[in-house]
Amino acid sequence: MDDNAIPFHLYPSIDVLDGACVRLLRGDYDAKTEYGQNPAEMAKRWISAGAKWLHVVDLNGAKNGTTDNFDAIREVVSVAVAAGCSVQVGGGIRSYETLSRWLTAGVTRCVIGTAALDPEWAKGAVERFGSDAIVVGLDGRDGKIAVRGWLEQTDVTMVDMARRLADVGVRFALVTDVERDGAMTGANLALTQQVQRESGIHTIASGGIRSMEDVLAAQRAGLAGAIAGRSIYNGSLDVAKTIAELERAMGAGE
Repeated sequence: MDDNAIPFHLYPSIDVLDGACVRLLRGDYDAKTEYGQNPAEMAKRWISAGAKWLHVVDLNGAKNGTTDNFDAIREVVSVAVAAGCSVQVGGGIRSYETLSRWLTAGVTRCVIGTAALDPEWAKGAVERFGSDAIVVGLDGRDGKIAVRGWLEQTDVTMVDMARRLADVGVRFALVTDVERDGAMTGANLALTQQVQRESGIHTIASGGIRSMEDVLAAQRAGLAGAIAGRSIYNGSLDVAKTIAELERAMGAGE
């Protein structure tokens, strides 16, 4: 294994909209499926299946830059911390104050999307909170960044942005091909690998993960992790079995 590599993790995703657990299709707020009213109970489900990390998204925050779901997500964090599970939270984190609020609440890492388009802002975040507390969300279409809950498309490529962010100390990024998110078509591993290879940032695959094989493919690709959403709710990906297989694969590679 590469000396600079870090352990691969499967990140079950809990997306919160108006306090409920939902999944969107390609980021469309009008194309949502609800999976439960209690995010903390959902967290217990994935933790009991062996998850060491949870990926939590404040969808109201992603759209409006607010923290309407703070209390619901703080309950998720409390459940996770008590079980020794780490949480990364994203959605509308566009100020140092909001970032600090989440970290103070027990979140391990904050996902920064829109705000990270300004590398100087990202540099300040790294300097204030440390590189391990920041993961940049590189989300977009056709390899170009989309912002503000994916509602605004830019002409900035993910690779170029990743290089700029690496230069200011960012170490982690999650790469989401918006067209694949929730579509069950497989993650864009080629793009995720390219971002990691050309920037040196540890990347996490997001969007489109369908099955255990997709997760294992991300692990074999040398990535830092994979985020699974719709697949873990519709049953096409078994979290417990996948984590067991990941651990076997890591053990075999040692």
